[in-house]
Amino acid sequence: MAKKNFYVVWIGLKPGIYRTWDECKAMTQGFPNAKYMGFATLVEAQNALANGAPNADTKQNPPHPSLQNKTGNYIIDSLAVDAACSGNPGVMEYRGVHIASGQVWFHQKYELGTNNIGEFLAIVHGLAELKKRNLNIPLYTDSETALSWLRRKRCNSKLEINQQTTALFQIIQRAEYWLANNTWTQQVLKWDTENWGEIPADFGRK
Repeated sequence: MAKKNFYVVWIGLKPGIYRTWDECKAMTQGFPNAKYMGFATLVEAQNALANGAPNADTKQNPPHPSLQNKTGNYIIDSLAVDAACSGNPGVMEYRGVHIASGQVWFHQKYELGTNNIGEFLAIVHGLAELKKRNLNIPLYTDSETALSWLRRKRCNSKLEINQQTTALFQIIQRAEYWLANNTWTQQVLKWDTENWGEIPADFGRK
């Protein structure tokens, strides 16, 4: 069997030609329906990339385990948001992850906050991000509290405003202002952790 010196990625994080398996793997592992194939020579790889993925004999990855439904359904092309807090209050961060690609679209961290504040800010940041990208796809959160704050367009935290939290509360005010002055058509949905596992934006600190 000829040695594979070049790898063509037709569907992955960044389609193209890669010289090592590790590079190819980085572009395809966990990417839904990724398609790639190894070739012995650069000319073969270049021709294959130009001609597009064949219908047979290409490798195809299953979705990452976090994308596989255990029961029920959720929309793969969507944005998941989540927060984590080291103590409550404590160092707080949140992020948004595009479920289909696994890409982190945003990530923020603050010196002192609470998990609920992080979940709330993550939703608002997510809605603003989708509006900026002009994407009408669902946003998932696993926080009932943050959803209730979203409906009221107000963060109802009892965290004390002090020198450590001043910057955070300025961000909260900006989020509330954004909610009061913007509309959105994207669905904001509750992630079904019991049936689907941890939300893909989870920080894995439980």
